[in-house]
Amino acid sequence: MFDSIDIICIGESLIELSADESLAYAEKLNKYFGGDTIATAVAASKLGAKVGYITVIGNDYLKDFLLDACACEGLDTSQIRLSDDGSNGLYFVARCKNGSKEYVYYRKRTAATKLSEEYIDSEYIQSAKIVYSTGITQSLSQTASDAVLKAFKIAKENGVKVAYDINYTSRIWDVEEAKEAVESILPYIDILFCNFDHDIKPLYGINSAELVIKTAWDKGISTIVVREANGNISIGYNGEIITRAQIETPDFVDSTGSGDAFNGAFLYGLSQGYTPFEALRLAIILSYYQVQGIGAIKSIPDRDTVLNHYNSQE
Repeated sequence: MFDSIDIICIGESLIELSADESLAYAEKLNKYFGGDTIATAVAASKLGAKVGYITVIGNDYLKDFLLDACACEGLDTSQIRLSDDGSNGLYFVARCKNGSKEYVYYRKRTAATKLSEEYIDSEYIQSAKIVYSTGITQSLSQTASDAVLKAFKIAKENGVKVAYDINYTSRIWDVEEAKEAVESILPYIDILFCNFDHDIKPLYGINSAELVIKTAWDKGISTIVVREANGNISIGYNGEIITRAQIETPDFVDSTGSGDAFNGAFLYGLSQGYTPFEALRLAIILSYYQVQGIGAIKSIPDRDTVLNHYNSQE
């Protein structure tokens, strides 16, 4: 029997090496960790949620760093498994002096691709308020996609909310594969996150955020959050659609992981009884601070910074 938990995230944990100049010339790289769902998990945890993480980590020289980093961020690591079959994934991110960004990923045949149904504990899933995963997790391998589907089915059958971010990228898989993955878990989703420009346009060709929301409502999804490249974020819930703009900051540095951290703040809000519209405002505030640093996770602001800003606007 597991203690109750607010949010469970399912995905991969990567080693992050970041620089504040082009990778071609950087003499110093800052080591941290990242990954889309783990950035979501950490953001929610920093705000005060009890968050569990399900993944497979390679039993290599970096395993202790990843396990310790997850624990230091307050995550429940009881469902993280070790594997001798595959190393840990790695990515480089650089913020160049001309404002451009560089990414290099090494995540094929990693330990995280060994995630499978056997690592999904039914009782653990049932102990949560919300279970969350993404298309990135599904893309790791067929067994990882099966694990996400199993977790979502268990959640749906036991009154646990299911949250999902499409998070499509053509670097990882093609349009038809991505659409098939989304369709496989669509009947179980309660909360859908998507990027209008990166997810919806290439996959579905829908021409407005409002139509995305109404289409998702027709499929039984109750809460839909649509982010747009122009900074607008639309949310649909209970028959109402509102649009808010991201808070602009003159101190912008790096948007790596900002959408993932946004999701974590949003899910934190829902898990603590905020309405979806209140959770949206909280998530926008966290994102405002997160983009002022480099890296997906180390730039996520602390609870006091976010909540003091949120409460000052009430």
